[in-house]
Amino acid sequence: MVFLRTILIILLVYYLLKILAKFFAPKILSYAAKKTESHFKQAFEGFDTRNQNHEEKVGDVIINKKSKKEKNNSETVGEYIDFEELD
Repeated sequence: MVFLRTILIILLVYYLLKILAKFFAPKILSYAAKKTESHFKQAFEGFDTRNQNHEEKVGDVIINKKSKKEKNNSETVGEYIDFEELD
């Protein structure tokens, strides 16, 4: 009898926690997401690249060219060795 009572209590607690998790999990997760968002906003507050050193006017066109890489010359790769077959 004690064994059945224990099993019944365990099942009751399990299903009660399952029901409570359905109600409170979304609220807890949204709270954690808001806290994380505010933390990231505070951490990356100073990294706005548009207003670092100069103000840009609306309509200005800025072209940033990439540096040209020099092509490797095939002569600088190494030395050519001609192998001969021995009989």
